[in-house]
Amino acid sequence: MPSAANVLLYAVIAAYVLYKVVYKQVRGTLLDRKTLVVMPLILVAVGAYLTAKALPGASAAELGLLGADLVVLAGLGVLRSTTTTLTERDGTTFQKGSAVTVGLWLLTIAVRVGLVGLGTALGVAGPLTTASIALTLGVSIAVQNATTYSRVQRRGLPLADRRPAALSR
Repeated sequence: MPSAANVLLYAVIAAYVLYKVVYKQVRGTLLDRKTLVVMPLILVAVGAYLTAKALPGASAAELGLLGADLVVLAGLGVLRSTTTTLTERDGTTFQKGSAVTVGLWLLTIAVRVGLVGLGTALGVAGPLTTASIALTLGVSIAVQNATTYSRVQRRGLPLADRRPAALSR
């Protein structure tokens, strides 16, 4: 059973991700290197720390479930990236998501919840399953952003080091 502090941490992470990633992708946002790197890096670091704390008690089956979770969510990250449009605006790349992007975010959440449910039904889910939420989400966003960065590079679009202050809302 996760502690109250962990539940609060997961709620804060979820709210932050919903705003910074999902809402901004649907509304559209200017990209720079910082926006592509910082959030996934923080999520992966926090998730790796929490996951490492839960590893000593994890079974091989729980580790397998985590591996499957990472692979599936990384694949969904690639798919989400391909559903955004990339255009040049104000000296950098503007990214805008679509209804399909939102659908893939909902699928990402459903897959994560479904894998936890499957693990629970099979008697596999344990502390590692909940401790790894930030890690799996961070990896999914990191893969999405790496795919987006690759698309930006292939299309020869500009990517500013930092957004101008007036545009960084």
